[in-house]
Amino acid sequence: MNVILKPGREKSLFRRHPWIFSGAIQQADPGIAPGATVDLLSSDKQFLARASYSPHSQIRARVWTFEDETVDKEFFRTRIRTALTSRSSAYGTTYSNAQRLIYAESDGLPGLIVDRYDNVLVLQSLTAGAEYWKETFADILLEESGLASIYERSDADVRQLEGLEPRVGVLRGLLPDPQITIQEFGLKFKLNIASGHKTGFYLDQRVNHLRVRELVKDKDVLDCFCYTGGFTVNALAGGAKSVLSVDSSHAALELCKENIALNDLPVTRHSSLEGDVFQVLRKFRDENCSFDVIILDPPKFAPTAAHADKATRAYKDINLLAFKLLRAHGILVTFSCSGGVDSALFQKIVASAALDAGVDAQIIRYLSQASDHPVSLHFPEGAYLKGLICYKP
Repeated sequence: MNVILKPGREKSLFRRHPWIFSGAIQQADPGIAPGATVDLLSSDKQFLARASYSPHSQIRARVWTFEDETVDKEFFRTRIRTALTSRSSAYGTTYSNAQRLIYAESDGLPGLIVDRYDNVLVLQSLTAGAEYWKETFADILLEESGLASIYERSDADVRQLEGLEPRVGVLRGLLPDPQITIQEFGLKFKLNIASGHKTGFYLDQRVNHLRVRELVKDKDVLDCFCYTGGFTVNALAGGAKSVLSVDSSHAALELCKENIALNDLPVTRHSSLEGDVFQVLRKFRDENCSFDVIILDPPKFAPTAAHADKATRAYKDINLLAFKLLRAHGILVTFSCSGGVDSALFQKIVASAALDAGVDAQIIRYLSQASDHPVSLHFPEGAYLKGLICYKP
């Protein structure tokens, strides 16, 4: 099956970018099944790449390979084996028994996410192409990893854009208990791979958790959007005087408390508050509350660039409020995981928030996702997590 591009629309492929949008296509053979492999051809019928086809998505094709080679089980075995090898050699495994093993386009496998939590693999199939080959991926993953269980968490909203229904459940083997305990830089965390955010835990924040642990000794800490306590637990382990954890999810706050107890940390230094972070921050402002360290790790406000304007207002609002609540010599640790907000825009948003708050803050560290979430040089969209550590003189 062939897909022919409009004249001049092959330039992104020459830069090895793996996406082709619907507007770039001149003609597609009729009857291409969702996820099926197609040849991408230039307007003069020259071979450009081999890709998966997604008739329901604006991203109509995602490249598997730029070479004229067969896309089959052995092709994917090579890709998966390469990804697993890189995680064990380039990224190391001594700091945690949980790790991202496959990161979609960055590993040449668009739409496929695979995380390891101890002895269980959690798989996300996010595109028509990944769904088409999902059973093959599962077979290879068990063969190459030596593990016996795969749990599927293909319930992300982006599947709707691909015309796919959510799928959650055991994909291979057995899973007697969805609650798993992992270790991260000497700390333990309980997570639930069946109901937790993403695949169960924010693996991308691993090193940033450690950065916070180093900054908080004898300080009063406010952890906003705390989820199950990645930053909270690390703050207590770092000797914080007090930590207040805020989240809208009661279940997340309860698991946060469990994780504190699991690590034998001083519960007397911790308190939690269930509520909307925006409303809580405004309430704290009105009550003249203040903190030495504030952590903002909100959910994705802008999944695409089309949502950037609305997200900009939301990011500015919470950062402005946080700057107002910071004491002198305070530290703001702030993040965006929105694909529609790049690092330059995020820095501008935080700078604008500081200006409106009357704060002359400094960036003392740039933060990003953990190294097992690598970014292909040809696919900068893979760099989704942006973070700043700001100091208020």
